[in-house]
Order: sequence, then C-alpha cells, then structure tokens
Amino acid sequence: MSSRRKFVRQLLGATAGLAASRALASGHVLGANDRVRVALIGAGGRGQEILRSALRSANTEAVAVADVYALRLEEVKGYVPGIKTFTDFRRLLEIPGLDAVLIATPQHQHALNFVPSIQAGKDVYQEKTMAFNPDHAKRMRSAYIASNRVVQIGIQSISSAAWYRARELARPELLGDVTAVHAHMYRNAPYGGWLKPVPRDCTPERVDWKLFQGEAEPRPFDADRVIHWRFYWDYSGGNVFENMVHQVGFWYKALNLQIPRSVTMNGGNYRSPKMQVPDTMDIAMDQPENLLFTWNSGFYSRHYNADEQVLGTKGTIIRRDDDVSYAPEGGTGNPKLAEPAKGTDAPPDVVGAGDDTDLHMRNFIDCVRSRKEPNCPFEVGFRSAIAVRMAITSYREGQKVRWDAQREEVV
Repeated sequence: MSSRRKFVRQLLGATAGLAASRALASGHVLGANDRVRVALIGAGGRGQEILRSALRSANTEAVAVADVYALRLEEVKGYVPGIKTFTDFRRLLEIPGLDAVLIATPQHQHALNFVPSIQAGKDVYQEKTMAFNPDHAKRMRSAYIASNRVVQIGIQSISSAAWYRARELARPELLGDVTAVHAHMYRNAPYGGWLKPVPRDCTPERVDWKLFQGEAEPRPFDADRVIHWRFYWDYSGGNVFENMVHQVGFWYKALNLQIPRSVTMNGGNYRSPKMQVPDTMDIAMDQPENLLFTWNSGFYSRHYNADEQVLGTKGTIIRRDDDVSYAPEGGTGNPKLAEPAKGTDAPPDVVGAGDDTDLHMRNFIDCVRSRKEPNCPFEVGFRSAIAVRMAITSYREGQKVRWDAQREEVV
C-alpha cells in the first residue's frame, strides 16, 4: 500500500510513516479461497444494500448486525436467519474470527463506529461521507495509521468502468491544464426522495436513543429524527454529504486534487419545510491546483440529473452517469488520443458486474484477503470529507471559509 505510506508521511512525518509501514508488513493475509466473515453496523436502507452486496461477493459470510432500532435487526434476520443481532455495536466487535465490518450508520456516528472497529483489529468498509467534521476525520486518521487495516470508503463509482475511463482521459496531452470542474446532481423528488412514513413501533422501547445521539446535542426522544436523520444538522450534511461527496471523490482521485483552499456555498430550503438542510444549493471550491470545482443541486427538477465536465486548455471530459467521453478544444484534434492507453487496468466487461456497489464491495472483500489497497482508500475519503464539510460550514456561517492546513481546521 504505497499510497498509504505516502499519506502517512505527508500528514505526520517520516517517523510515523515508517511505523505504519512496519504495521502494514505484519498484517495477516487470508488465503485466496478463505471465507471472509463480515458484520454490519447500521442496518437502515443503505446498510442493508451493502450487506446484500457483500453476500453476493464470493465466499463471504454475514455473521452479525448491529443497529439501535430493533425493527432493522428483525428485517436483516428475515433474510439472514442465523445472523447474530446487537443493539450496541461494541458487542459485535467481540465476535471471534470476525474479519471486517461494514459501517452505514448516520453520518454523525461514523467516527464513533470506525475508531473502535479499527482498534478491535477489523477491516472496514466505511460508507460516505467518511467523517462528519474535521475533528472526527482526524480521530479516524489516528486510528487508521496506527493499524494494519484495510479501509474502503463507500464512493462506489471509483470502482466503475466510468472511473477507469475518466482516468485514462485525464492526461495532459488530452486535457492540457485543467481550469475547472463543473458538477451537477438534480432529481425531481420531494425531499430528495427521503421522506417516508415513521413506523408506529419507532418508540423509546424499541430504539436505543442515547446510542443513536452519540456526541450530538442531547434531545428528548424523537422518532422523526431516527427515521429522517438526513433532515437534521445534528446528524447530517444533507445532499452535500449524500451526493456531492460522490462526485467530489470521483474527481479528487482521478485528478489527484487536494483539500480546497476556500469554499463558498449558497442556497436555501425552498420547498422542503420538514428539513433543516437545504434542498437547493450552489457550491464553489477554490482548489490549490488553481482550478475552480463547482457543484449545484436541487430536488425539484432533473434537467441536469447527474453530470460533470472537466475543462482543460486542450479539451474537455464529459461524464453522464456511466458514459464518459472527450471533446477536443475547438472540435479538432486527433481522436486516437482519446483511446484508452495500452495496458489499462480497467475492470473487464463482465455480464452481471455492472452495479457499482457490487464492484466496490467485491474489491473490498478481495483486498481483505490480499491486503492490497482498495479502490477508494482512506486518504480520498479524508480529503473529500473535509471538502464537503467546508461547504456546510460556509452555508451555515453565511461566509466563505478557508482550510488552515497547519492547524487542520476550517476557518
């Protein structure tokens, strides 16, 4: 994992880097045919999706699930009958022979789940956005670099054929100097499609409310906060954390972009009164690579859907979902330059392997066995988490914010 060593040295200096390198060398390697035993922490909709994806990976067994809401434990037990269930995830980490955990809790809990899991010696598939704020990100980093654990961040498009195609096109001879990245994410669905009925059994007797709140401001039990946690600042960054981070992470890795110098976010909640977070937003990130990365989103039109353009002095990359293409500047140029380079390590075009989550999970499970670095490593999660958190801070403070690289704080 050479990039892990580089990441550690950049952040903490050569001494820590060498210590982490020694830790990596001592990691246990499973055989290619060994069964990988996984557990799920956070069994909401996305958590159950990634659990099912893990079960579709070869020779993988789900042995336990933890969630603060009893209904979700019962749902998982319905299709994994022998699975062990826990309300407190810390008990799950004590299971002998557990190889890895999949974390898909609300965003304010990620660090609270991740750090004990790493310290317990488990590999981690961590759903995005990796960290709720810079303090959480740094706590997660400290645990990660002191370990020999494999960590995959759940930005699944980085395992797609589209990402490999984008990386092939992101060459100086095609793009020249990149000057801007424009990204959009729109859908025509009230409340982003997240509004749902609150189950009648979502009661204090069925929910561990204290565990759900974590380090958030203590409040009286509220079933709506359990079900609609994405609506509340205490637990969520709204669509910035849900979808912007996917597009940021995709291009941060493809173009090797770093944490922004400054970020400005504008917008508002225009048609979604049940939410605290905005439903319409526009964000501009001033990147240290001397380019502007913009992202805008809304819930009441899908004209733009999800697409991006990477603008360079020689040409432009256009991505619309899984379709990635190249347009030379001025409409002229040698089209052969846009062909994939020889020796590409893009995944083969296998029938039935088109779902990005399945590809991403399969990559994680393979890396649990091989100890190789997964497709979306920790440092990509770290940088993208800081970037989107800067956007939220700008919006809530009503001003441009900057990244203080020395103090590692948003100012």
